[in-house]
Amino acid sequence: MSDNQFDQLKINKFLLRALNEMGFEEPTSIQDKVFSSIKAGKDVVGIAQTGTGKTFAYLLPTLTNWRFTKSPYPQILILVPTRELVIQVEEEVKKLTEFMSVDVAGVFGGVNMQNHREAVSGRLDVVVGTPGRLMDLILCGALRTKDLKVLIIDEVDEMLNLGFRTQLRNIVELIPEKRQNLMFSATMIPAVEDVIHQFTSFYQKIEAAPSGAPLENIEQLAYLAPNFSSKANLLSYLLKQDEGMKKVLVFAGTRKMADALHKRMNEEFEDLVGVIHSSKAQNNRFNTVNRFADGSYRIIIATDIVARGLDVAGVSHVINFDLPSTSEQYVHRIGRTGRAEERGAAIAFVSEKEMAYKTSIEELMNFTIPLKEIPEDVHFTDELIGLETEKEHLASDNFYKLDDSGSAFHEKAKKNQKVNTKVRHKDVMHQKYGKPQTRGVKPKGKKKRR
Repeated sequence: MSDNQFDQLKINKFLLRALNEMGFEEPTSIQDKVFSSIKAGKDVVGIAQTGTGKTFAYLLPTLTNWRFTKSPYPQILILVPTRELVIQVEEEVKKLTEFMSVDVAGVFGGVNMQNHREAVSGRLDVVVGTPGRLMDLILCGALRTKDLKVLIIDEVDEMLNLGFRTQLRNIVELIPEKRQNLMFSATMIPAVEDVIHQFTSFYQKIEAAPSGAPLENIEQLAYLAPNFSSKANLLSYLLKQDEGMKKVLVFAGTRKMADALHKRMNEEFEDLVGVIHSSKAQNNRFNTVNRFADGSYRIIIATDIVARGLDVAGVSHVINFDLPSTSEQYVHRIGRTGRAEERGAAIAFVSEKEMAYKTSIEELMNFTIPLKEIPEDVHFTDELIGLETEKEHLASDNFYKLDDSGSAFHEKAKKNQKVNTKVRHKDVMHQKYGKPQTRGVKPKGKKKRR
């Protein structure tokens, strides 16, 4: 038996039984490397690409250390950037603790807070949530953190992309100082290091693969395509010619671009194309992901924020219809394929304006993405769609805005942007008659004694 089998890591026997039920027999590199350090109670920063088993990497040792107490308050707090990841991590905890008495709840914004108040007011061992909703629950007194022993922050780099720096700092100030800190990220850029130092100064950095290194199981290539219509024609051609493109995840740069591409692809691949982004209702997003997972959808078009919560096995191809402006985001994107030792492919459509992004990505990975010739049957055009001619439009699905302090907030809907102003009667009279009206106004003075 290999030295890095799960049963060699001194895992809780109930967790080991759950792993056997799920069919997991051997830990991934990051799971193997961090286990002993986390189990020993050390602060750990784990660096590993998406799809390498980071969730189990922190859950297995943390749940092995968990002990039942009479306290109704949680011992483990897990922060993730999106609601999809909340649900994903909550489900993983439930699967791993099938034979344990561990109570877990997931909380996130965008839904009735009263439901979450009730969820965290009962007995809990593990709470998973997005920073904003967790902060709300702590401040209103619904979530008590006095018995917290472990703080886990997953996807630290994405937390920063979404503007959660201030919320993270505020949460830390409201929880016990004596705790274990575990942080996981796909990249270790300077901004991530700055945040980590706000939480802990004495930590062990464990890296499963060099930050930014391309995944070995993923074949990468690129096509030069000038605009939306040309890219759409190329995507359509590839999908029709390659039957191996069975489960295709397409990344668009904005919500509007994702909708436009969905409309275009649906004309040729009716009932086989789904789209998800932050403007879609929660149930719509869940249903779309489920249809992609069960094979009803061959293609799903997504933006970065919601795609971080996608945990779909067997993604055959990742298409970067629009290249991301940050190199690290590209690494995140392609990590959705080539998972669990399967082969995958990542194809980038690159316009002239995006060539600088491609160069930056290649520098981060220390790898040159090969360019492939455009098939002769693909029609390219100089015609631009309306979205491409707009002077300003968001470069990402990020619907948060940052103030000067770095905090995040949601932009108000148009109907909520009205400002209530009090109109006084005397002002109306002044405007009507051109002078103050004093008739009938009681003079101010001392009240008469009776």
